[in-house]
Amino acid sequence: MQSRALSPERSFLDQHDLTAQQLEQVLGTALERRADYADLYFEARSAEAVSLEEGLVKKTARSISQGVGVRVLADDKTGYAHSDDITLDTLQIAARTARTIAQEADEAQSISLSGPSHAPRDLYPLQTPPTAIPLTERITLLQRIDEEARRYDPRITNVLASLTVEQKQVLILTSAGAMVADTQPLLRLQITCIATQGTTRQQGSHGGGGRVEFNFLFEQDRWRTFTREAARQAILSLDAVPAPAGTMTVVLGPGWPGILLHEAIGHGLEGDFNRKKVSAFSDLMGKKVAAELCTVVDDGTLPNRRGSLNVDDEGTPTNRTVLIEKGILKGYLQDRLNATLMKMPLTGNGRRESFAHMPMPRMTNTFMLPGEATPEDILKSVPRGLYAVSFGGGQVDITSGKFVFSASEAYLIEDGKVTQPVKGATLIGNGPQVLTRISMVGNDLKLDDGIGTCGKEGQSVPVGVGLPTIRIDGLTVGGTQA
Repeated sequence: MQSRALSPERSFLDQHDLTAQQLEQVLGTALERRADYADLYFEARSAEAVSLEEGLVKKTARSISQGVGVRVLADDKTGYAHSDDITLDTLQIAARTARTIAQEADEAQSISLSGPSHAPRDLYPLQTPPTAIPLTERITLLQRIDEEARRYDPRITNVLASLTVEQKQVLILTSAGAMVADTQPLLRLQITCIATQGTTRQQGSHGGGGRVEFNFLFEQDRWRTFTREAARQAILSLDAVPAPAGTMTVVLGPGWPGILLHEAIGHGLEGDFNRKKVSAFSDLMGKKVAAELCTVVDDGTLPNRRGSLNVDDEGTPTNRTVLIEKGILKGYLQDRLNATLMKMPLTGNGRRESFAHMPMPRMTNTFMLPGEATPEDILKSVPRGLYAVSFGGGQVDITSGKFVFSASEAYLIEDGKVTQPVKGATLIGNGPQVLTRISMVGNDLKLDDGIGTCGKEGQSVPVGVGLPTIRIDGLTVGGTQA
């Protein structure tokens, strides 16, 4: 059995012939000129991917990377240097490079590393890392997925399936004296089915994963459920009619539609945008920004979830942060820099794509808490509208809050009943305004199945989303029927 919580000494220091005392010296170098804070972020990552198309393995890939980033904070300035060569000499060079943001000479500060040597909790305890599963077993699963999808309906003419597994080890040392290490697994299965009927071709996609073992996909027959869902969406789209256009009541289904909450609202609640006052939510702390039915949280402490972490990429334990409570804005998502400058508490949301990137405030798992209405009652309350079950791509303007999202699965609601599937529906609106137009919140909160990836300023990180069924009044729907 492989140990999860590798000690910093064993996973990084001994491997690179470094000692804790030498790293204390590096941090001291980083602070030799006037600076407020410095940290070291070590990372070793191993990732493997295999994909199948038309019943054949199309691609296998394996990547291994390691490196270290050195960061220095001075007031609102950040100095950052990184290297994939982990030696004492390169660390000292990186520390001197990062500290050049400081202009006034000062005495070096003494650093004593005394924090825990591993993450203080374990949100993803694994017996076997996903990267330890033989490639042949992963290929066999993809072949079974291909067979299952084609068996679902003869109109499924092609299947694209990919499985990505990753194991990442990090070690974080800070000038505040913390030393923390974590081992972070990740697994993601993505399935796309192509359906053909005459000259019409449609597709459906689904998948799942998280910080889980390979066996997760076989528990409760998850791989088969994901496959059938992708095939179902593709077949359903063949008979969809053009979506109506206009202002109408929209009901969002539970789970993945929370991506709209993530994009249209979540990014606007990140600390950097609010510190710079470029968010639609800037200077609204303590004020009503949503209907009283709405409580939105970001929670990085959920076991095995894709967006969860024992500690963020600054070594701060992740947290459950209430962003909006009963319509009142209660908090922002913070990393160390923005929390310090805004004089607000750390929330454990400092995240980075890799050692080559600086951390910034990012979401983990963001969702709305459930209400009291049943999904059935919500649908029955709508005489005419749109029921959006799943979403594809979208665009958001953080400053204005305006968004455009395409619905990959949606239906007409007529006289309180879900009727014809539609295609080409887009939702157009303003995030803060949408929050005020939520008139019913369901009791069926669901988190997504574990496929979300969030992009910000060129960095991508795994995230989770969630939502109960909600009713939004007066939302603009773009379609092909006026």
